[in-house]
Amino acid sequence: MAWLGTASHGRWLDAEARALLDFARAAAVPAGFGYLDDDGDVDPERPVELWLTCRMTHCFALGTLLGIPGAGPLADHGVTALTTRLRDPEHGGWFSAVGPDGPVNEAKEAYAHAFVVLAAASVTAAARPGGRELLDEALAVSTERFWREDEGAVLESWDRGFTTSEEYRGVNANMHTVEAYLAAADVTGDDVWLDRALRIARRVLDGYAREHEWRIPEHFSAGWEPLLDYHDDDRAHQFRPFGATVGHWLEWARLALHLREGLTVRQRPTEGWLLEAARALFDRAVADGWAVDGADGFVYTVDFAGEPVVHERMHWVVCEAVGAAAALELVTGEQQYAEWYQRVWDYAATHLVERPGAWRHELDAENRPSARTWPGKPDVYHALQATLIPRLPLAPALAPALARSLLDVRRPLP
Repeated sequence: MAWLGTASHGRWLDAEARALLDFARAAAVPAGFGYLDDDGDVDPERPVELWLTCRMTHCFALGTLLGIPGAGPLADHGVTALTTRLRDPEHGGWFSAVGPDGPVNEAKEAYAHAFVVLAAASVTAAARPGGRELLDEALAVSTERFWREDEGAVLESWDRGFTTSEEYRGVNANMHTVEAYLAAADVTGDDVWLDRALRIARRVLDGYAREHEWRIPEHFSAGWEPLLDYHDDDRAHQFRPFGATVGHWLEWARLALHLREGLTVRQRPTEGWLLEAARALFDRAVADGWAVDGADGFVYTVDFAGEPVVHERMHWVVCEAVGAAAALELVTGEQQYAEWYQRVWDYAATHLVERPGAWRHELDAENRPSARTWPGKPDVYHALQATLIPRLPLAPALAPALARSLLDVRRPLP
């Protein structure tokens, strides 16, 4: 029996979403949201990081829209952190990390600033105080400091004063900017954000991904020349690993379908490569990543011949496989995606979900707990979204969809 669209499976997803948000409550600290360790306690040795605070704020905004008591005040706590401790009152934008005595990482990063936009869009959709003002500021910073009209993409990072930018372009930051811009388009009603998301995706997917047999290069020079040997000396890097990142192919597959549906609901023509890319990226992820070394699970990275590089299994990759499979099943109606959807959830329940709401973030090649790249349980963003994407249409974005009471209203095939 297929799970997608059934009331019984929906109840399981709902229970896990609530457990994840309950687990995440412990992350609240005065400056934002901290990094949770294996026991679910804040690690006092780590600073409060912008990207984590934004993700948690986004998650609690979703919790508010799910009708979960206590989620609203935690979303408000995130807004307060983003308008006080993490915000740079002198130069604008947001610090990457702060400690008890102020900023400990003053860099202005496109990756983290994308999550400011996403968090602000979600709290705006949830009608939380200060949300729209935060969103307007975040979009202004994104436009003025990170978006490059001539490139159709965002640059990677600046120093604190926005005087010197990094001589590097990264696909990860651009991918999350696509996610954020889609949410911004739905919340503001301004299609400039949809158009920019489409330009980024066209460059990455219809360009670089296609040119590399759907193994997406992640690292580029400032002139967008691929750097295929980047971080050969630090292959398991948290944010910029060597080679190609399997989980990002799955994430991009889903985003391509969100884009496609966003165009459709606006009665705008879609572009054929969006569905083509989603299919091809999913197929490549399965072929190169799943159980290629003798055990179930997706390897973290491969080289550009498809050979595994880092064999660890990351929880977020499985979450993105859930979302991509659900999206492809919805668009195509094909049984293969429904089967993959169930397969990856079975894997997650067997190996990753230590108890409801507490997900192991990393496993080794034999599916034993590992901490090579991601120690602790710092984040519920990917897992929470994996419980919601199968229950929502592909457009609008998650928070505005919940605000419009579209939970469990999956659009039928055309």
